[in-house]
Amino acid sequence: MNAPFDFDATVVGAGAVGLACGWALAKRGLTVLVLESEPHIGQGVSSRNSEVIHGGLYYPTGSLKAKFCVEGRRALYDFLSSHKIDHWKCGKLVVATEETEVARIEAIFEQATANGVEGLEHLTGAQARALEPALNARAAILSPESGVFASHDYMLALQGEIEDAGGSVVISTPFERAEPLSGGGFRITAGGEGGAVLTTRLLVTAPGLSAQSVAAAIDGYPAADIPIRHLGKGVYFRLTGPAPFNRLIYPPPIAGALGTHYRKDLGGQGVFGPDLAYVETEDYSVDPAKADEFAHYIRRFWPGVTVERLTPDYAGIRPKLHGPGEPQPDFQLHGREHHGIEGLMVLFGIESPGLTSSLAIGEAVAEALCKA
Repeated sequence: MNAPFDFDATVVGAGAVGLACGWALAKRGLTVLVLESEPHIGQGVSSRNSEVIHGGLYYPTGSLKAKFCVEGRRALYDFLSSHKIDHWKCGKLVVATEETEVARIEAIFEQATANGVEGLEHLTGAQARALEPALNARAAILSPESGVFASHDYMLALQGEIEDAGGSVVISTPFERAEPLSGGGFRITAGGEGGAVLTTRLLVTAPGLSAQSVAAAIDGYPAADIPIRHLGKGVYFRLTGPAPFNRLIYPPPIAGALGTHYRKDLGGQGVFGPDLAYVETEDYSVDPAKADEFAHYIRRFWPGVTVERLTPDYAGIRPKLHGPGEPQPDFQLHGREHHGIEGLMVLFGIESPGLTSSLAIGEAVAEALCKA
């Protein structure tokens, strides 16, 4: 390099994945800056999800989702334990509620086994009901490695690790553009109150829903390498009164997502969601009238639900790379081999299981950039 840089590495986006990338780079001795446009970390996709630790059951063997979910889940439990972050390895039941679904959950068992998911068990309906008496199940798969956790505390701990290593996480500072420098590295323009022009040797973009617009703001980034963004909205309803199950309850997946499922959160309340609807804008409203639709779906695995106990809770939007009826693609980590720009890693389509996978994604990004 022709001149020293302000930072060895800059990460755009202080959600779970961006912070995990920042920590992985900082662990390697690099000076790290994380830029976040919002006034707090983790305000986007990372704060509007189920806070579920996924086992890695569903994803095609050999895919990045399968690899990163299993590796990330193992690393995440270690991180949560070592940092004393609230979590609960409650386990998950994937439930066939009728005979026609039995073959589908059998296929999930085979996929999960091929992915290296530990401790899986076949259960009859009677065995599943012995674990969760309120459950309607013809058969089920038990995944004991699945759980729930305090995702914001996790992100705060990642921020602390970055700062302890000498890095900086700067909020209310949106990324505006980046210009690759002739001798390597980038000149970055950041806005907001903390706006500045700075230089960095390496650049990682992990801004969730803004992945496409951020990539387009990098001078010379090929438009053909930017996939079309689709917004997949999912809403959640909270259950009033006692929680009916301790374990996560998942019916077979729907097209394009895992579908509406149940969790008992760390506060002891039952929560259902998300559904999936493709939208054109970032709208986080929850229509109370959807309670009837939710109750109808939930009765498949919990006949005891009543509409009156379902209260609108929150909504999330996932940065999908596929539209309705299209096959669900893998995570996309685009390095120089994709876009031709040295020292740049651009992440697209980091939706579920991105939170579970975050530490593994961070390690993969840091390894690829440092090796290059």
